[in-house]
Formats: sequence, C-alpha cells, structure tokens
Amino acid sequence: MHDRTRFVRDRLRRFRLEHLGRALYRDSRPLTVQAWTAPGEPIGFDEATGQTFAPFPVGRGHASAWGRPWGTVWFHATGEVPADWRDVPGTRVEVVVDLGFNSGNPGFQAEATAWSADGRILKGIEPRNTHVPVTGGDVDLYLEAAANPHISEHGWFVPTDLGDPETAGDDPLYQLAKVDVALLDETVWELERDLWVLDGWLDRLDPESARFANIVSAVEDALDAIDPRDLTRTAGPARERLAPALAAPAHASAHRVVATGHAHIDSAWLWPVRETVRKCARTFSNVLALAEEHPDLRFSCSSAQQYQWIRDTYPELYERLKAAIAAGTFVPVGGMWVESDTNMPGGEALARQLVEGKRFFLDEFGVEPREVWLPDSFGYTAALPQLVKAAGSRWFLTQKISWNDTNRMPHHTFDWEGLDGTRVFTHFPPVDTYNSEISASELDRAQRQYREKGRAATSLVPFGWGDGGGGPTREMLGAARRQADLEGAPKVRVGTSEEFFTEAEAEYPDPPVWSGELYLEYHRGTYTSQARTKQGNRRNEHLLREAELWASTATVRTGAPYPADDLRRLWQLVLLQQFHDILPGSSIAWVHRDAERNHAAVSAELETIIAAALAQLAGDGDVPLRANAAPHPHDGVAALGVGPAAIPDRPATVTRSDGGSRRIDDGRLAVTVGDDGRIHAVDDLVAGRSVLAPGETAGLQLFQDIPNEWDAWDVDRHYRRVEIELPPATAVEEIPGGVRATVVHGESTIALEYTVAHGRLEITVHADWQERQKLLKLAFPLDVHAERATSEIQFGHLHRPLHANTSWDAARFETCAHRFVHVGEPGYGVAVANDATYGHDVTRHTRAGGGTTTLLRMSLLRAPQFPDPQADSGEHTLHATVTPAATIPDAVREGYRINLGVRELTGAGPVEPLVAVEGDGVVVEAVKLADDGSGDVVVRLYEAHGDRASARLDPGFDCTGAVETDLLERTLDTPRALGDELRLTLRPFQIATVRLRRL
Repeated sequence: MHDRTRFVRDRLRRFRLEHLGRALYRDSRPLTVQAWTAPGEPIGFDEATGQTFAPFPVGRGHASAWGRPWGTVWFHATGEVPADWRDVPGTRVEVVVDLGFNSGNPGFQAEATAWSADGRILKGIEPRNTHVPVTGGDVDLYLEAAANPHISEHGWFVPTDLGDPETAGDDPLYQLAKVDVALLDETVWELERDLWVLDGWLDRLDPESARFANIVSAVEDALDAIDPRDLTRTAGPARERLAPALAAPAHASAHRVVATGHAHIDSAWLWPVRETVRKCARTFSNVLALAEEHPDLRFSCSSAQQYQWIRDTYPELYERLKAAIAAGTFVPVGGMWVESDTNMPGGEALARQLVEGKRFFLDEFGVEPREVWLPDSFGYTAALPQLVKAAGSRWFLTQKISWNDTNRMPHHTFDWEGLDGTRVFTHFPPVDTYNSEISASELDRAQRQYREKGRAATSLVPFGWGDGGGGPTREMLGAARRQADLEGAPKVRVGTSEEFFTEAEAEYPDPPVWSGELYLEYHRGTYTSQARTKQGNRRNEHLLREAELWASTATVRTGAPYPADDLRRLWQLVLLQQFHDILPGSSIAWVHRDAERNHAAVSAELETIIAAALAQLAGDGDVPLRANAAPHPHDGVAALGVGPAAIPDRPATVTRSDGGSRRIDDGRLAVTVGDDGRIHAVDDLVAGRSVLAPGETAGLQLFQDIPNEWDAWDVDRHYRRVEIELPPATAVEEIPGGVRATVVHGESTIALEYTVAHGRLEITVHADWQERQKLLKLAFPLDVHAERATSEIQFGHLHRPLHANTSWDAARFETCAHRFVHVGEPGYGVAVANDATYGHDVTRHTRAGGGTTTLLRMSLLRAPQFPDPQADSGEHTLHATVTPAATIPDAVREGYRINLGVRELTGAGPVEPLVAVEGDGVVVEAVKLADDGSGDVVVRLYEAHGDRASARLDPGFDCTGAVETDLLERTLDTPRALGDELRLTLRPFQIATVRLRRL
C-alpha cells in the first residue's frame, strides 16, 4: 500500500475513533432518575409503576450498581428539554441510555423496554440502539431494565453458574452509566455513515484500482474540510467532498442483493422462555419505531409462537403490529410455530410445526407465508421438502450449512430434492450470516462467494441484530441507502423474502439439484445432549398420537366431546420445546428445567385424555382388554383398535454356566451375558448364526468428550481416540426373563437389564449419571457385512454409506436416527430400536482373520459443561431392542412397538378401529378430527418401506366421501379421485392426508 494511502486511512480511523462518535450529540443533560427493584419475576407496567420509586444515582460506580442476575429494575426518568434545543434545524432530541453495557452485541447482556408514562411501549434499549425519540418539551418515561447475564462472556465451553437463578447469586451485574436527554446532530450522523461505508470498502477493494484511489482522494479532501472541534459547522462541507465517491454507480453486471430486515430471536437459549417474551416486545417495538421514520423498511419475522406471546402479553403493541403487517412493513415469514430443530422432531410434529404456524398467520393476519425460514437450525432432514410443499409453501431458506467444518455447499440457489423426490426451490445466502449490518465486508463476501455466477445474480441478506434480538437499526438502513447503487458494491435494495424468491426463481428457472439431507458438519452433539428434554419430546409425540386417536374414536363411536382446544394447546407447548436450542440440548439449565417440567405436565394431561377416551370406548365391564395405538397389529390386537388381552408368553429361561455367565433363551434367540456384565454372544437359533462378530462383546463404552469449541453442541471426531475402560460389573443377577448387571464408574452407577422375548433382545439402561465431559455409548459389534446404515427419519428412512470414500462421507461420523437403525447384508439384517435416543454412529471394520464387523453404537448420554454445567446429571432410564434377522419392514414395526406400548384396561369388549388400512408398507401416522370442527375424520399416512405401494382405507363409520388434502386440511387443487373403495397409490415415502366425510 502506498504511503499516502496508508496515511489517509490512519488519519480517517483516528478521526472516527477519537472525534466522530463523540460529536454525534451536540449537547446532553442528565435526567432525574428513580428506581424500583422487582422482587421476583417480571410484572406488568401498571403494577410496576404503582410501586414506590426511590432516587437512583447515575454514573459508573458502586452507587449506581443495579440488577441481580435475571432480575428486573424499573427506572423512571424525568426532566425537561432545554428551550434552546427545540426546533433547531438539523437536529433531533433523544433520550440516550447506557445501562452499563459492555462491548458485546445486543441480546447477550442488559437490555430494557422503554415505556411512555401512559403505558405505551416505545422501543427497546440495547447496546448499538440506545436512544428513545423525544417529542415535546418534557421527558417522562419508564425503563423496564432486565439484568440478563452475559452467559458466553468467557467463551463457549467455560462452565458458568449464571444460567440458573438458583446458583447465579445476588450481586449486581451492571452500573447505570447514563440517562441523558441529548441533541443529535443529524449532519454529523450522516457523515459518520458516509465514512463508515467508504472506510469499509477501502478494506475490500483492490488497492491498485482506480475506485480505491478515488475513495482515498475523496476521504482526504473531506478530512481537510473538517475541524474536529467544530463538526457542527464543518460536517456539511465534508459530506459535499465525499458525495462524488458515494454517487459513483455500480457496474451493470453487479451482484444484486435484496436486504430484508430481520432479528433472529432464539425462543430460548442463553435466556429462558420468559425473557424471550420481553425480547420480542423490545425488538418488535424497535421495528415499529424505526418504520415510522423509514417507511421503506421491510422486516421479515418468523415464529407464530412469538406473535402469540405479544398478542397475549402486550395487546396494545400487538394492535400496532397487526397494522404494520397490513401495511406490508412487518412481514410474517416461515410459516412454522417456532424455528424448530428438524433432525429430531417426529414426522407428525414437523408437520404440525407448519400447520400450527400457518394457521396462526392465516387466522390472525390473513397472511400465508410461502417460504420456510430456518436460518439457524442444526441440519435439515430429507423429509422437509415434501412437508414444505404439502403445507402449501414453495421456497426454503437456510443459513447454517455455511458452518460446515469440512465441506462447502456447491450451490447457493438450488432445488432441494427430498426423500420422496419432491423438490423445493432453496436459497442459502452467500453473505454467511443472518445478522448482517450491511457492511462492506458482508456485501463483498456475498458477491464474491455466490456460486451461481453466470446463471443468476441475486441473493438475500437478512440484516439486523439477532440471536438475542434487537433487529435492524437506523445505521443499517443508512448503510443500505448508500450502497443501493455504489461502484464496487452489489446493488442493494430493501425488500421482502417473497420479493427475493420471486425474482430469484424467475432468473434461475432450471437450478441445480441437491438430493437428500442437508447434513450440518458441526454440532453433532446436539443429537444427545440433555437426554431428559429429548425423552420428554419423544414420549409426548407418541402420547399426542394416542390422545388424538382415542379421542377421535370416542367422539365418533360414543358422541363424547372432542378436546380440540386442549389438544391444540398441548401440541403448541410441545412444538415450542422443539425450538432449535431447546430440543438439541444447547441452552442454559433454566431452559431445560422448564422443558422437563413442561413435558411432564403435558404427559400428565395427555394421560388423562387418553384414559377418559378409552374408558368411554371400552364401556363398563371387567373384560381384560388391550389398546393398540400403533399402526401395526401387536399380540393379536388390531392396529389402532382395542382387543382382548392375549395369553402371556412364557418368559425366557435363564441358565448359569460354571464360568459364571448367564444364557437367556426364548427358543428363537439366545443371549449370553458374562460375569463382567457384557453381552458375549447373541445367537439366532432360527437362522443358526451368531449375531455378534467373533471375539467381540456388546455393551457400554465410555469416551472422553471434550470438543474444541461449542461444548453442548459438538461431538468432535477425536473422542474416538480416548476410550475410558469401564470396570467389570459389580453384580450380575437374574431377573424374570433375563439378567441385570450393575456397573460402577466413579460416582456413576449404571444398571443394564437384558431380557429376551419374541426373538429379540430388550435392554433397559438405568443410569445415575455423574460424569463430566464424557460420552456414554451402547455398542453392538455385528457380524454383518453392511455397506450402509438405514436410519429412520420423519416419514421414512435414509441410507447412509459406511465407507469414508469422500470428505462428505467422512464428515458424517455421528448421525441422527429416530426409532431405529438397520444394518444388513443380502439375506440378513439386524435392527436396533430405541425409545428416546437420536445420536448414532455406524462404522465398518476389517477383522484380522478376514471379513468385516459392523459396529453400531447408540449415543446414550453426554456431560457437557457449557451452557449448563450440570447437563444430564442424575437419573435416566432408556430402552433399546436388538432384532436379528430383521428386514426394514421389521425395523419399522419394532420402532413403533417400542414407542407405543399396548395399554391394559378392562371394559365391556373390543373396539373396532376407527380406520383400517390394507396395503403393505402404508403406515398411519395420525388419526384426528378435522381442525374446522366439522367432525370429519382426518387420516395422515405414508409409505414406510421405500417401495411403491397401493392401499385401501376402510373407515369404521358411515363415510359419505373422501378427499385428499394438504397438511392444513385444504382440498388439493388436483386431488386424486379415491373412489368408493378409497384406494391410494403412493410412491416411496410419499405422505397422504385424507379427509373422510361424516354424516
């Protein structure tokens, strides 16, 4: 770089650092401040302002300390605007607040809601957004200040007690540094934006280019015109000298950017759900205040749950929000209840995310988002494209795949092809952030990285402070205006997500195709962290299925009231727990304690609904009955029906050898458990072969688990290098039909119950888990030569190769599966099913004597230290089964069986299923009554085996007709004619929703 250029840039940066920021306000005066500290959880405006406030000192120092962790202090600021400030041209009067901010970004530390004296939310106060507009001569406002701790201040793996109010302490976290009325110099503010943009491009442009030299000259001329101690007078002339550099137009072929306002607000993460409600109020009011001054703002906001919180908590703000939506300023996007994880929610739950989200937006605003908006979820299931289309949407947006640790996605705009062949137009913004400031570095990255050059030229940039909320600022809009048509920069226009997708789809009618899951090569530990949260999710997904099935059957059969409102409320609460930092286990202790409590409450209420419906169906009597909510017959009970109790099988026999091992044998399968507590043999007596690899044992494995960065999020490949040897069992004892082995390691005690029934091995793990930074796996070295592992996902299954031929294959060393994983060779397979485990790894190893071993491991428990230092500590009970000689259809049935146990009851007699399905491979996922209250029966089913299938529906009631619908139960534009026989033909993994009309 030339000496002159370096000199000018150094001169510019010193001026910006030393003078420009201080000169934004011509003058300021302190306001009178009083305070009242809320003793517990947050309260409403009317109650808070009715308390007795006391004088409070302002300024950095001990006397101004406020805010125990997670506490709330209400500040009342009053004063007068100096008479000589009023109506001064080129200025505006504002209240400026510094709650004691550190250098971090909004959303991760103290923040406040500014209220008018009459109870109207004005806007949020955060670092980078510290002002409140003042109109009139008096100042009278309240600040609802939240002392949210900076949880990640010391990194993403340092344990902290701040994530739980019970351990966070009471010492104040902040010092109230400033509450002033101040006079903003608008010309100086504009000069600051001019220089910020141009300085940014000096960092990005070629120093040898003419454009770079032109900017340097313009900046030098502007600095010559500036008197740093009299910016009020000299800012205008300096801007005039910068004007030519800012007026130079972009190249005709410049990349085009649609910048949409955004505020990624995690529904819980380093703060609890209750604080997210206030974050939404602060952010949404920021947007509304900004839009009053900048009507060109367009703000894209997802998550119906967050709108519902505003509706129910801040009704006055909600009415303004509705008006902004009607005006097109505030734009609902995404159409989901929350920005959920998509790896672990079950198929019906993922469908309901779209149903509940879209239905809320339609009912409340008359708006139907057409894109699914998931910028920050930790990978995306191959089932999603079909669900997007089935919900009536046409586009998909993500950002997170830019975090891949090994491979870069080859496209930014493409058709994503899902499990069943459905394709959805997808965009992956090359700006690599959903929290853009519209800086030169970000825009340059977007145009430089864009993979579709030569075919298309438009990308999306979501701008605004996010994760903890905050949203767009006037500074960002100022940057967007300056770069709307600027040489060297992409052409920037503020618009909506829909505008972007419409334009991108038109310019790229034949995009490339990405087939299968969008696997995130990062955050692989989220399949395992916080096991109790995951267990609650799995349990309640299946209880919701049962509750809807039996309540629908009871309504149709007996006329019992259908608890539609209760079921919808419970669904919504479960959907909230599927948010992408709750279900993945990556939140503070408070969040997961809430999630576990919510899941327990949901389970209890659903059990009551199920019990009432089954009692209504079974009637009075003492006949032993069994209710089977699974989609396959079990123990002689028809699928989805209630039948007589079966005669119990004789338990397996347990014999002990002279060496101390126990053999469990049911005539079809024999399992040998050694005196060390491990499984030494699994013999398929029907096929006459050993299931375990020669010389190998199955059982627990323990590993050191210290990821390089994000503790709760990551499992890094190097965990495999440090296996910790577990001691032999301290006790091995017989139990009915099996053996119980107890292993003690440090302060942890793990009991494994092995039983054999119906030709399968059943394992129950009871763990008192007290480890730190350890990973517990249950390992099965299988004597099969498998080329791939077949893992259940939503509405189907996915084949993943076991080799590491490519970097893409090697990066999938930990994967997500739902109820089963199947591995096999031609003619013989093994299925491993579970009731609450998602993380798995499957590898193939060559044996010394020849042949291969397929090692299938379930990840049971982790023990990360951040953000919850006690994650997973305590009691856990997990279940797994191993089914030898299993086909994929066998695995599907076993996955449902282990998660949907048959219920025992008594009554007058059997109850026929409300709906029966004839057709191999077609599985009923949901039976419910229609959402519109008509009483029609809605059945959701899918092809589960990966084959083309034909099925016939047999309603167990007077059905006057049937029609195929989308997920929202709207008749399809081109519905298949089902005819009198109600027959459907489904392609592999296709979902169908059928509405059965009732009289």
